[in-house]
Amino acid sequence: MIAALLLGRKGSVGFPGKNTYPVLGRPMASYPMMAAREAASVDRVYISTDDEALMALGREHGVEVIVRPPHLATKAALGEHAYVHGYEVIRDAARARGEDVELMVLLFCNAPTVSATMIDDGITVLRDHPDYDSAVSVSAYNMWSPLRARRETAEGLLQPFVPFETFGDPKTLNCDRDSQGDVWFADMSMSIVRPRNLEDLESGLLPQKWMGQRIAPIKQWGGCDVDFEWQIPQVEFWLKAHGVTPASTGGAR
Repeated sequence: MIAALLLGRKGSVGFPGKNTYPVLGRPMASYPMMAAREAASVDRVYISTDDEALMALGREHGVEVIVRPPHLATKAALGEHAYVHGYEVIRDAARARGEDVELMVLLFCNAPTVSATMIDDGITVLRDHPDYDSAVSVSAYNMWSPLRARRETAEGLLQPFVPFETFGDPKTLNCDRDSQGDVWFADMSMSIVRPRNLEDLESGLLPQKWMGQRIAPIKQWGGCDVDFEWQIPQVEFWLKAHGVTPASTGGAR
């Protein structure tokens, strides 16, 4: 059995109500729900949340609700622990039905830049490569190369966030955004993982330990999870480019 699990909590501080914010006339969380429901390889879709609005939206889309415990719904709680909790609920229910969980598709309610095709492609990669721990959506953001990152010093001035020597001989470096080759970021649109990753979370690589050690990239462009309102035009552009029409026109995904 392959299950998809969405995360979304109620108390966003940076962008209150972001998970149900209208994107092309639909609540943002509806897009990962639809992608998971439409993926041919996914058998069941769940959402872990403390938000009654997300629970109702999930039920509208045929998504099973896992009520997230209060200690996993705070600002300080880590998503990785909420994923582990949700997985354990799903695993135990599957065992009660005489089933095993083959793979987990991990999604975020505020990451609408995902499609059913991406999910099915990632599942195929993991089935073809049993030694891989995960298949993860990534986007190239060369303009945000760690070579360009800066931190503010106690004096209020900027210094390299990562020592330039990390990238080789500093004399060979330059300001061209493509000088280091493509810089792939896990864009949080989709992580397809093996159950062992969630059962042994501490063995995974930082910063998203649920991805394990051997991570296959599912390459796309423009993927992101939305943390600020100014990102809405970006994800709307992505959705339109992938054939999604606004709800007000009567179109469907």
